[in-house]
Amino acid sequence: MKKCILFLFVATLLFSCSKPKTPLKTGEIEKQSYIFSIKGTDTLRLDKYDIPSQRVDKPCVLFVFGGGFVGGSRTYEANIDYFEKLAERGYVAIGIDYRLGLKDVKNKDISGPDEITGLLIHAIHIAVEDLFDATNFVYNHAAEWGIDKNKIIANGSSAGAVTVLQGEYMISHKAELTKRLPEGFRYGGIIAFAGAIASENGDLTWPVKPTPIQLFHGDADKNVPFDKAVYGNAGLYGSKYIAKQLDEMQAPYFFFEVENVAHEMAESPMKNNLDEITTFIEKYVVKQKQFIINTKEEMIGSPELKKDFDFMDYIQTNYQ
Repeated sequence: MKKCILFLFVATLLFSCSKPKTPLKTGEIEKQSYIFSIKGTDTLRLDKYDIPSQRVDKPCVLFVFGGGFVGGSRTYEANIDYFEKLAERGYVAIGIDYRLGLKDVKNKDISGPDEITGLLIHAIHIAVEDLFDATNFVYNHAAEWGIDKNKIIANGSSAGAVTVLQGEYMISHKAELTKRLPEGFRYGGIIAFAGAIASENGDLTWPVKPTPIQLFHGDADKNVPFDKAVYGNAGLYGSKYIAKQLDEMQAPYFFFEVENVAHEMAESPMKNNLDEITTFIEKYVVKQKQFIINTKEEMIGSPELKKDFDFMDYIQTNYQ
């Protein structure tokens, strides 16, 4: 029962590159698709959006889509629009696949909270594994693609935000999965739209300071905890809690909090906060400035929403 809160969660061609498809152009933007991994029956692809005539050694935004580890797609229309806008601003944008560990969860006869917790933990781990494999693939093609290896940014929405934050947390702890990354690799930054970090061992700990992190979250989110939701030693720690820890460590971060907004913050920054995202990339990643920025936004006259969710609320919202 103590793990219940964590609900919110070969092939010989491994790491081989498929021949890219004929680029599809929107204006000057080129899109190219690659296979970065094959795992069992899952063929994992990534799409690269770029304007090749622009400068080399560009920052790269590696994006992990949302969907509760149940669904979602790298080719979702809002994602593509976001990738094209990033390319227009001079970055290489890459949307990746990952295995959906909970895609059949609603068809399973779940025996209890321990089982759903186990399924969730597995889903998070294989998502991080696929993120790391995609990162390794991009790293190995960075020179060819005009990407600065030191400026690869992991960005995610909802379950994707959980994945990128969990990946950075694993890097801090030198977890076994980090062996899939190039030796000594660190992300240039992490951008999380409504994400959290899961722990089965009590409070979050950071043996090594994380890379700069940008957090977007609404304080009335009932899909992913804004602050934290714990039971015993198990917990899911959201943006507010992470920002507090980063503040105590004096680690650079940019926290964009919105009052009385729910889980729409998993998607809205891609459309409404491109300036803040660009500021983070240029100041924190490119110029490596050591800033702490907290921004709190509230729409005047917006209705007060429920915010005191417990772990059962999150379970029912996502998986029942």
